[in-house]
Amino acid sequence: MTWTEMQPLLYDNTLDTLFMVWWSTFYAVLFGIPVGVLLHLTQRGAVLQNVVVNKVLGAIANIGRSFPFLILIVVLIPFTRLLVGVSIGPTGAVVPLALAAIPFFARLVEAALREVDGGLVEAAHAMGGGTWTIVFKVLLPQALPALIAGVTTLVIQLIGYSAIAGAVGGGGLGNLAYTYGYQQYETSLMIATVVELILLVSLVQLLGDLVVRRLAGRGTRSSSLRVGLRRARAEEPAAVTEAA
Repeated sequence: MTWTEMQPLLYDNTLDTLFMVWWSTFYAVLFGIPVGVLLHLTQRGAVLQNVVVNKVLGAIANIGRSFPFLILIVVLIPFTRLLVGVSIGPTGAVVPLALAAIPFFARLVEAALREVDGGLVEAAHAMGGGTWTIVFKVLLPQALPALIAGVTTLVIQLIGYSAIAGAVGGGGLGNLAYTYGYQQYETSLMIATVVELILLVSLVQLLGDLVVRRLAGRGTRSSSLRVGLRRARAEEPAAVTEAA
């Protein structure tokens, strides 16, 4: 197969891959962040400590992450058809991709929030901050570099999953490699597909690292916030004593 013949195939299937990865990433972030935040807030010693809720959510996340993706696609065929009207093609692949990605990203969010300095949370709580204030003013802003790194990992994971989905009718570069490269022995097209996937992953990693470095460079602002909150917490007992 010549390069001229390969170009339209690569272009169309690249768009299908980007479609699957974009929408599955969108839904994974949309639902994964709340689940990850709830996992963090309900653990022992946290603001909303609730062992039962934490264990149930954790078990669901673990089950979702342990499912082999190929089996998950097959199991979800009836649900996918009910939800979006089709079970194959890029649109049909978004459903299993998103459902596989949500628990994965939720655990990444939980891990990112766990790295936030507990002193900041205590200080915000001591100053009268409620749960929403702690989440949106302390936890998420302080964990933003780690969250961006998690999104980068998520997108790379979904690029790989989309290739698997393509091999079973999901479309995209995986379908192209399987249909033409494997079944029709078009080695040149197979190599071009693999190279493009490598380039996609490398580009995502490069952009993700760039954003994380820029956010990490704003660490002085985080340090100022930390010092300010701790100073306010330290001065609070003195103010109470003077008032008495």
